[in-house]
Amino acid sequence: MAKGKDSDYCVEMYKSILQLEDLEQCRRFFQDLCSMTELAAMEQRYTVAKMLYEGRVYTEIGNETRASSATISRVNRMLNYGENALREIFDKEKKEERTEEEK
Repeated sequence: MAKGKDSDYCVEMYKSILQLEDLEQCRRFFQDLCSMTELAAMEQRYTVAKMLYEGRVYTEIGNETRASSATISRVNRMLNYGENALREIFDKEKKEERTEEEK
């Protein structure tokens, strides 16, 4: 089992993710790697993060996603004090949306 941030196992897995060619292959990769419960939890946390990024409030997020207030709070801490990867992705998506609207 991988223990450190820079373990060979982790690096190999992340490199494999970068090799995925399209959405369908990505979906299948994660279905092979994760249980349905793990995927559902990650998908829920992603949705919560996106809603927090959009400025939505905890009660609205909880009602829509059925995430607990503890989960929402944990995701909020990660979004504000984590590695910023999700913010970078959300910013990129927002920029792409604006570019599409301008066309």
